[in-house]
Amino acid sequence: MLWPSRSVDPASLRLWRYAMQHWKRTIEQANRCFSLGEWVEARELYLQALALAQVLFERWPDVDEAVAACVISHHNLADLHLSLGQPEESAEYLCAIHQHLLQTMQSQRLPPALREAALRHSSKTYAELLSFISEHGEYPRTHRLLNSSSEHTRSSLQRTSATQSGLFYGAH
Repeated sequence: MLWPSRSVDPASLRLWRYAMQHWKRTIEQANRCFSLGEWVEARELYLQALALAQVLFERWPDVDEAVAACVISHHNLADLHLSLGQPEESAEYLCAIHQHLLQTMQSQRLPPALREAALRHSSKTYAELLSFISEHGEYPRTHRLLNSSSEHTRSSLQRTSATQSGLFYGAH
């Protein structure tokens, strides 16, 4: 979904498309390195993709692509760290993206379309966190994120808001 209130001139649209293509190529390259067991190279490429996704998170005209790029980048790094036997690092990446989506949903300065995309994608990040915890146990960051009172407050606010609008698919 493109931000409805944002008109994007053709030159800017080409730039966004180039940025997204660059992100996709970087992820594909990192995935190849990961498959070959080239961990250092894969990590460097995943970090580059994450940096690009973070810089452009609020700027991409297609909010679902923007949020998905950020989620995928974090989750790929989490998977890499699990492969390296570093579950606490993995937990950090999983928590970071879920927390980022929760903050995005609450930020009134961001366009509603981006906040709604964050809400939709938060169900995936929440499910990944729960799956991780069931397989690897809790870590300090997962415990803080999922058990904090502010998390419960945000969750209930989102449930109320989503229920009133007839939508309920994220923010736990």
